[in-house]
Amino acid sequence: MVEKYRQQYGSGLEAQTYLGQNYFTVDRSLIPDFLKLLRDEEQFDYCVDVTAVHYPKREKQFDVVWILYSFPRNERIRVKTQIADGGSLPSCVAIWSTANWLERELFDMFGVRFDGHPDLKRILLPEDWKGYPLRKDYDILQQDQEWVQINLGIESGQ
Repeated sequence: MVEKYRQQYGSGLEAQTYLGQNYFTVDRSLIPDFLKLLRDEEQFDYCVDVTAVHYPKREKQFDVVWILYSFPRNERIRVKTQIADGGSLPSCVAIWSTANWLERELFDMFGVRFDGHPDLKRILLPEDWKGYPLRKDYDILQQDQEWVQINLGIESGQ
């Protein structure tokens, strides 16, 4: 599978294995096509998770990772790409409906936007919450104290 797609996508795709786990690092521009290909041709029929890692000192601050599973193959694979803060990715809700709430969680916790998402809004936090709590540069204590004071009228226990 790796050789087949490396020939097709060239330098826009790298394949690696780390601790027995296979993953592709893919250029952002290839994401929707490559994910569809994995679903349609390689039978990765379930999107287990979509998550991110924040690296605030990098130019492209986010690694966005799709964890996919193939029931017919009994195999798991990860697909990773990088985007800059304020950048966006195409939504994969049309590929796997399970991505709907997963993409909303990434938006809520990291601020990653997904173009074409059917209902991209906060899923865990109130709409007026400031910032994105899973970013490494987020000051949770300040936000907690401010939100508790405004919404509950008490001092935070932090």
